Amino acid sequence: MTIGANRAFAGERSLVTSHVLPATPRWPPPGLSNKHAWAIAEALRREGPSTRRELMEAAKLSRPTVSTAVADLADANLVVIEDGEGPSASGFGPRAGVVKLSRQAGVVVGVDVGRRHIQVVLADLGHELITRGSADLDEGAQDRPHAVLDRAADLVRQLLDQAGLTVGDVLGVGLGIPAPITRDGEIGSETYLPGWAGLRPAPELTRRLEGAPVLVENDAALGALGEAIFGAGRDSNDLTYLKIATGIGAGIVRDGHLHRGAGGTAGEIGHVTINFDGPECRCRNHGCLETYAGGAVLLEKAHKHLPELADLPTLANRALDQDEFCRSLIAEAGRMIGIGLASLVNINSPDLIVIGGELSAAGEVLLAPLRATLNERAVRPAVAAVTIVPAQLKSWSSAWGAVGLILKTPSPVPASSLAA
Repeated sequence: MTIGANRAFAGERSLVTSHVLPATPRWPPPGLSNKHAWAIAEALRREGPSTRRELMEAAKLSRPTVSTAVADLADANLVVIEDGEGPSASGFGPRAGVVKLSRQAGVVVGVDVGRRHIQVVLADLGHELITRGSADLDEGAQDRPHAVLDRAADLVRQLLDQAGLTVGDVLGVGLGIPAPITRDGEIGSETYLPGWAGLRPAPELTRRLEGAPVLVENDAALGALGEAIFGAGRDSNDLTYLKIATGIGAGIVRDGHLHRGAGGTAGEIGHVTINFDGPECRCRNHGCLETYAGGAVLLEKAHKHLPELADLPTLANRALDQDEFCRSLIAEAGRMIGIGLASLVNINSPDLIVIGGELSAAGEVLLAPLRATLNERAVRPAVAAVTIVPAQLKSWSSAWGAVGLILKTPSPVPASSLAA
């Protein structure tokens, strides 16, 4: 499976601006010895498989310089050059050959920690999937962060071993957590994951993975990044990703940048007030969107009629199987989410809203009433400009976004280590 590069964010614009990846022994890889080869390797890491013309634009280098640098990288087995397929964009002659980083250049890992699962994606620097895997978490695991991080590290090592790789081959690890992350990488609120409050997950996972550098981000923000780079938002500049699961969160890619906000909490749409006289929320406010449409609330309502209902995917599947009670429950949630989205659309006016999370499996049962309510509540120009689609990467959006966090984050290199 090959994941294509995101051409909408080529050039100097970066999706990631809040972190700098620490230098590691794997980057620059052995054989990369001059600044032009470094610039091309960095462009390939950010943008994925590219033609030489695209590399000229991304690295701001001349054609002869790019050709020489690519040849140097090929001699060091750090890139592979694939023949172009089909006609060129101009229609004259075949498409130019595509250059991409080889697996020898290094690999990256994306880890998505949910309340009941861990998902891991292992990809190379050519933006190509190597393997992926998941593990279920026991009830209450969210209150045992160190046990969860132990399990995540074990799953990463297991997948690396299956691929014939080691932690030493890893350039970096992206980590998604379902809670707000402060600018210094701390779980910023006890409201969301009480057992994790005050923890800095990145250094904890680094310690478990023999020093591999880890960057941490909110899972919904990574969902937005994953869909922007690899999924439904590859042609969008202003994307909002909505994750509807146990809670409701959003990630925002605005003008090509992952928008986190001053406190790292941008996108907490689940805590937009729908009814100021409504029920108390876990955030201690009243009438938040989550108290009407969050997955935990929906399951609580469902259990009154269907005590055997296990989880949100089961609820979604029963709705798709024409269970009228489940359909009405999800449709009402869609209407409430549409009210919350109307405020977001009025303020941010995205061109694309991608719906992900476990409840998104209900498809149009959820999306049709959501769209209808949004059309009624949001201002007309904003509604006319936005498209709402399901997540293309389905449940893997955040794990792929964690991969993208590493691929898109600039890697510093000591100037003295590279020749002119």
